[in-house]
This record gives sequence, C-alpha cells and structure tokens, in this order.
Amino acid sequence: DKVFTVARGVLLDSDDAADAVQETFRLVFKGLSRFNQRSRLGTWIFRIAVNTSIQYGRRKKYKSRQVELDSISEMPMPVEAKPIEDPRVSAAMATLRPDDRAMLSLFYWEELSLNEIGDAMGCGANAAKTRLYRARERFRESYEAQENEE
Repeated sequence: DKVFTVARGVLLDSDDAADAVQETFRLVFKGLSRFNQRSRLGTWIFRIAVNTSIQYGRRKKYKSRQVELDSISEMPMPVEAKPIEDPRVSAAMATLRPDDRAMLSLFYWEELSLNEIGDAMGCGANAAKTRLYRARERFRESYEAQENEE
C-alpha cells in the first residue's frame, strides 16, 4: 500500500501507479541479492518505487491514450487509494514535476523523515530538506494560481 501511495503521488493515476508498483516489485525481486543493507529494506524499496514511477511517467508522457467514445461510458470509474479531498490540491499537484510530487508524497503521505527521504531519493538529508522546501514553494505557487483563477 505504501509503495502504491508513492507511485500514485508521482503519477497521479491509479492504473499507472499499479503498473509502476508491479515493475517496482519485479525490480526488487531481481535486485534483492544486490541489496547491501546500508539502509533499511523499506527505504531501498521506496527508492526503487520513486525511480520506477518517474521513469514510467516519462514513458507515458510520450504515449497518448486513445479510447473510443462509446467505450468510455462502459469503463468503470477508478477507485483512488487516499483521495485528495480538495480539487485545488489535486490540480496543483498535477502541475508539479514528478520528483517534486515524490518529495511531497514521501513527506506528507508516507510521513518519512528527511533522512529516509534522502535515502529514497538518492541524496543526503540536507539536500532532501532543500528539495522539499523547493517542492513546497512550487506547490504553493501553483495552489495560489488555482485560487486566483476562481
């Protein structure tokens, strides 16, 4: 569930997040022998999840989805895991870069420490703190822009 939450925070789509989670655990299984135990297993898995989600998002960005209009009405609505209640928050998150969304998701939804976020993002705690600050600022600007449009 935690890996799904991180992937959904980066990709903003439950179906894409489910695909990224499958790929994450495939990579975890494949690379388990290389896990060097310098960090916790959960932190290592988060790092793989963040990187996989960002890469998956980049690949999906260049592929357009085309669905017949008749089949849209027959499609079930996706069930979101932890929905964001304020639509302005969702809209502001959608404007951010995937790594900014990952930082905010790891800090606010997964409640990881700066050390754990640094490990997951491949940087130190101080760099994580700086990246989190910048992600918050970009989020704030986007959120305020959403407010001003209303």
